[in-house]
Amino acid sequence: MLRLTIYSIASLVLGPFGLYQDGISQNSVHDLAPHCDHVPPISKAEFDARQAALSSELHKLNALAYVAEPSANSQFFANFSSVNWKLSERPLLLIVRPSTGKSETEVQPDLTILTPTFEVLRARGLPVSSFKNSGVRYISWAEEANPYSTALSGLGIAPDSNGTIYVDSSIRKFIVDGLQDAGPNLRIASAPLEITSLRERKSPAELEILKCANEATVLAIRNVHRQLSAGMHESQVRSMLASSLRRTGLKDGGCLTLFGSNAALPHGTGTDRVLQQDDFALFDCGGSLHGYISDVTRTVALPGARIPEDHLRIWSTVKAAQSAAMKAARAGALTREPDEAARAWFRLSGLDKYFTHRLGHGIGLQGHEQPYLRGGSDDIIQTGHVFSNEPGVYIEDKVGVRLEDCFYIDDSGMPRYLTEGVGGPSHSPWAP
Repeated sequence: MLRLTIYSIASLVLGPFGLYQDGISQNSVHDLAPHCDHVPPISKAEFDARQAALSSELHKLNALAYVAEPSANSQFFANFSSVNWKLSERPLLLIVRPSTGKSETEVQPDLTILTPTFEVLRARGLPVSSFKNSGVRYISWAEEANPYSTALSGLGIAPDSNGTIYVDSSIRKFIVDGLQDAGPNLRIASAPLEITSLRERKSPAELEILKCANEATVLAIRNVHRQLSAGMHESQVRSMLASSLRRTGLKDGGCLTLFGSNAALPHGTGTDRVLQQDDFALFDCGGSLHGYISDVTRTVALPGARIPEDHLRIWSTVKAAQSAAMKAARAGALTREPDEAARAWFRLSGLDKYFTHRLGHGIGLQGHEQPYLRGGSDDIIQTGHVFSNEPGVYIEDKVGVRLEDCFYIDDSGMPRYLTEGVGGPSHSPWAP
């Protein structure tokens, strides 16, 4: 009975070559061109709002400061990251303190950059966005000095002070140890949810960037799919995909490119296999726009491909699992619930043991970031959260199918695909 049910669902989209090949209008297929020129980067006003929100939370938490290395978090709060300043053994730190000034009710951020003395001029050249033109203070430490004691002293924090300093959770341990040694009575702790949620929940401007980046990624995949032919090598198609991502205007674009049974390894590196008529091709692609990352996976077939019927059924089951997960994603739901919904669908078809990774991850300034859609998680889905939805089936030495689209939770608490503007998720192996 279950087999018949799965087959009947698959047959809804079966056509002369298996799944139907006209899943989207041909009007949605265009020659590639820069797709996101109209989308601006994050404005100074938004950086001001982020810094104000951070200082407000620090004040509520009675914390002395927040510390981050060049990273996605320093990018979020102050407009510079490890792209601008590579990490080394010499710490450069962003330090944000809540300043109340003359009024306890008027909390404003006080931004400080800790920098090696010989790097002061370069540090001053960082594109740091500061709150309402209040400026950035630079504290420099000489090579023979202790950078952490220098930082605390420059901030007016005595060596025997009590209090909490929150740090970016990805900060390197030697920096945490250094701060703790410089202030033995201080509590050095990873930033709590009140702070991390500021970055997790995306603003309208961030969502517009993420939408366009993911749309451009889909357009690049479709462009290459139209050029596929039997006999191509994985390396050749990988190069075509990277070129197409560049032509859409995305930076640092690339794709995991796997043909046939190579896709049975979710993060396989490939073997430069030649594409056969009966192969699926899996493309897991991403690029960046204004620092925000896209992530789209399509499992596709050649026109008129002789895809085995059981592989087509697997594709249909993965598609159905993706839809089931989307229906379970709501503001207020636990992040494990969409993952559970996808697995429940796979159990109906006996394929659950082949879905070997979590359903999805948060995405934004990093390709993978908190929160995650995974079993066992009690995180709560909130408006502004953005996730990947990427169920897959991986049968070793046989076939691998993954479909991935990112979605966000809108103001009404409902999920919406970032790629709605270009037709949304894949309709069939012939209509990515």
